[in-house]
Amino acid sequence: MTIPAPDQTADTLAPVRAGLLREAHADAEALLTRTEREAATLLDQARAEAQAILVRARRQGEADGANAARDLLVRARREARSRTLAARREAYEELRREAAQRVRGLRGTDGYASLRERLEHRARILLGPDAEVSEHADGGVVARTPGKRADLSLTALADHALDRTGAEVRSLWEP
Repeated sequence: MTIPAPDQTADTLAPVRAGLLREAHADAEALLTRTEREAATLLDQARAEAQAILVRARRQGEADGANAARDLLVRARREARSRTLAARREAYEELRREAAQRVRGLRGTDGYASLRERLEHRARILLGPDAEVSEHADGGVVARTPGKRADLSLTALADHALDRTGAEVRSLWEP
């Protein structure tokens, strides 16, 4: 067997080498095309998923914002209601103080002695003729019998009169 010369071996293998190179290029080209398609598909999927996440996040953000706005509105309404009630309570207490001050002023009038007699008479009607009746510090009387007490002081009578007006008093501060 004779060994071919190096030039002859290279010439003989040239078509094989060219064929292998063509196949390698074709395989590389096919692999590159497939890889590009897969990459494009993955990118499309990633974009779609990102868009879906963005839509869900936007909806969640809108829902969270709506909930926060609703909570804020509820708190604002409660605060407004609380302030309104506090203002009404303050107005009512001021009315109560003013009424008490004015009825206490009756003590300095000429008709107070007659008023006191009528209050004492009323106390004895309520608790009986043996009731112990005494002057109240604010004017009017307080009567006592064992186990019973009647407060006919001027301030108690003014408070009672205001309590009886009920809803009518509210008209003083409602539109």
